Amino acid sequence: MITAYLLRSLDRKVLIAIAVLFAAALLVPFLNLFVPAESPFHLPTYMVSLFGKYLCYALLALSLDLVWGFCGILSLGHGAFFALGGYAMGMYLMRQIGSRGVYGDPVLPDFMVFLNYQHLPWFWHGFDMFWFAMLMVLVVPGLLAFVFGWFAFRSRVNGVYLSIITQAMTYALLLAFFRNDMGFGGNNGLTDFKDILGFSVQAGSTRAALFAASALFLALGLFIASAIVRSKAGKVLVGVRDAESRVRFLGYRVENYKLFTFVVSAMMAGVAGALYVPQVGIINPGEFAPANSIEVVIWTAVGGRATLVGPIIGAILVNGGKTIFTGLFPAFWLFALGGLFVAVTLFLPKGIVGTLAGRFSRKNTSGGDDALSRNERAEEAEAGIDTAAAEGEAAR
Repeated sequence: MITAYLLRSLDRKVLIAIAVLFAAALLVPFLNLFVPAESPFHLPTYMVSLFGKYLCYALLALSLDLVWGFCGILSLGHGAFFALGGYAMGMYLMRQIGSRGVYGDPVLPDFMVFLNYQHLPWFWHGFDMFWFAMLMVLVVPGLLAFVFGWFAFRSRVNGVYLSIITQAMTYALLLAFFRNDMGFGGNNGLTDFKDILGFSVQAGSTRAALFAASALFLALGLFIASAIVRSKAGKVLVGVRDAESRVRFLGYRVENYKLFTFVVSAMMAGVAGALYVPQVGIINPGEFAPANSIEVVIWTAVGGRATLVGPIIGAILVNGGKTIFTGLFPAFWLFALGGLFVAVTLFLPKGIVGTLAGRFSRKNTSGGDDALSRNERAEEAEAGIDTAAAEGEAAR
């Protein structure tokens, strides 16, 4: 029964993508930890962290595709959920520093000592425990998405208005987290991390483990998204995307479907942020910037909206190009990114994966049509021969 459900939840593209992610989770750490440094196949530690960051971005793009590609909700504030998950992980990592900080306070992080905090704020309690921090990685973005979606979807806010509101939400959080009195490090954010689960975040083995965790959680997110999309509820989501008023007329509570998908998507983005922070070593209010959320839309559009696998490919390709071009032509990267988005909109409106899938399906359809037409012509020829033979017998 479970095997049948798994097979129904995974199509060929998703199954291949999950297999590739599992292989990467094993191969990349092996090339980094067990292949000698002088070998051409050795993968440096900095590249392991870089690839891990790409996978976190891919999980963020996948979460956006779930709501935009299959539910029609263009969120321009998904960076807020990503950042909130990152701050939850950052708070745990800050509590692990203890007396090894610059000021040596066993409880208060360095920025709190510098700002003359007398005691730990109430919302920092519990973040010295890993399980609690991971729970908050899911709860905080999910709760914000639930509250936001409850009011927005029941007010039937749609289209560009909903997009603007999501962008306003992340910008409001940006301004709030910039304040020193918020208790999150102000402009500098949270940094100078030491340990995670007792292991040094700078160690090569920890970096490899974080990459493997990123790959596995991306595979899990892909499986969850595919299970939702291929279920009966997923068919309703597509109907909401294409003709919301008709779905309402059929008696479905559209706002409930939207709310469920939005909350699941926000949690996925929070997990991506939590995996991102220990690999880059910092989290600050800049992650809430609306431009970051817009960039996620570009990744999704480049890879292919409503394809699940496409946003993963788009995020990896665009960020890989960003790494290369910012090193070679730093002054022109933003122009290249804008030109890429325009080019995709004009020439690949379905994205890379969507366009390739469309061409492949048309090729198969045309091949099937050709075979059908050949069979039909053969049948007509046989019918013509039989008719001619019957007429000949009648004449004799």
